[in-house]
Amino acid sequence: MNLGRTAKLVAQAFDAALVEAGGTLPVWLTLLSVKSSELANQRELAGMIGIQGATLTHHLNAMEAQGLLTRRRDPVNRRVHVVELTEAGEALFEKLRQAALAFDKRLRTGLPDERLAEFAKVLATLRDNVAS
Repeated sequence: MNLGRTAKLVAQAFDAALVEAGGTLPVWLTLLSVKSSELANQRELAGMIGIQGATLTHHLNAMEAQGLLTRRRDPVNRRVHVVELTEAGEALFEKLRQAALAFDKRLRTGLPDERLAEFAKVLATLRDNVAS
């Protein structure tokens, strides 16, 4: 229960920080995924973000309408759409990246590196325990 409540509170605070910077968590995850992979297609993006293809299509349609990204057919495989950031998408990515870094710094305040390393191990163990 404590882990769940903490995760929910942190997620809400992170989303609020992104909204304040002009984005949302789905927009940030999409921009980050496109930025971190060369010429990502929609199927790969959905997998990286952890959402269904139809949900991603909804987000991409909105982001394309806002001028944040473009989609084009892959010349090798016309069934695949390649997604790329526009100049406006790059600018929003940088703004949200700064917000994410500031949030991370705020979140880690008062925690020495040794405790953070131990916490990372505890989280990994929890993931392993439920994956088994």
